[in-house]
Amino acid sequence: MTMLTQSPGPASVARSILRLNTAYFQAKVLQSAVELGLFELLAEGPATAAAIHERLGLRPRPGADFLDALAGLGLLERKGGHYSNHPEAAEFLVPGGPRYLGGSIAQHARLHYRSWASLTDVLKNEPVKVQQDFRKDFENLDNVRRLMGHMDAFNSFVAHELDRCVDWSRHTTFLDVGGARGNVAAHLVRVHGHLRGGVFDLPQVEPLFDEHMAALGTASKVSFTAGDFFADPLPASDVVILGHVLHDWPPAAREELLRRVYAAVGPGGIVVVYDAMIDDERDDAVSLLQSLNCSIMRDGGSEYTVGECRGYAERAGFRFESAERVESLTGDRVLIASKPS
Repeated sequence: MTMLTQSPGPASVARSILRLNTAYFQAKVLQSAVELGLFELLAEGPATAAAIHERLGLRPRPGADFLDALAGLGLLERKGGHYSNHPEAAEFLVPGGPRYLGGSIAQHARLHYRSWASLTDVLKNEPVKVQQDFRKDFENLDNVRRLMGHMDAFNSFVAHELDRCVDWSRHTTFLDVGGARGNVAAHLVRVHGHLRGGVFDLPQVEPLFDEHMAALGTASKVSFTAGDFFADPLPASDVVILGHVLHDWPPAAREELLRRVYAAVGPGGIVVVYDAMIDDERDDAVSLLQSLNCSIMRDGGSEYTVGECRGYAERAGFRFESAERVESLTGDRVLIASKPS
């Protein structure tokens, strides 16, 4: 109840509770702005409310409140009757930039928002079995493309932290398991010129991987292996990365995957795991809410503590080396464990 104790007095506490109850107002305003293409439109230049309404097909009365609410939230600026993107927010909300969050925002609008409406049912009842096989998400290329944008929004921030957490000078090859279209892998080979990387993911991802590597100029340094990491052998590598992967699966599957990773890592190599791991005191609301999100979206999914992750790795044969919190969108922790030489 930290949020409430910071606001003494009954009216302040009541307002804080109501702000929690209506927090989705702000989320939906942001999500609709992304879905409508508002930030992309304003990247062309400032525009009046009337011009925006006409371009986006908005009704004037709710449209006026919509635009002013976005200005009040600090996402737009309003000067002289014209609206423009707030410079600081534009970096993350205008398509095409390396830190664009719109793919993730759209994914939450399309899928997560509706799924969270079932939280009470998830807490009380067994999940609907259709949630068990996430491979269904990959049956449609448009769905895969949206999912890749969602994943890149989060992993691009962690990629920079991996520069600091891992001593890459000791290794020459790495494999990003469940590495999507190679966003993290591309970053690593661009920063560490001696590295050669690989991505292991489902076959449906490969066309988007090829497209992304070509756009980033890293196609010659990062390869793709198609497969199912619970059924197919992983390519041998000095380092194997498991980023935002283990939280999709129940504990028994996590341990199985780490055993398969152990077989792929060469002697003296390491496994690098990152997720929004739960603190041992279980008082970090961000990671706990992220864990709930995993439970809602995937049957058996959840976050886990550093201690639990260490146990998974050690039972697979790895030796724990370190774990630290990094500067990412979800407060991830990076755990490193080594394979004895």
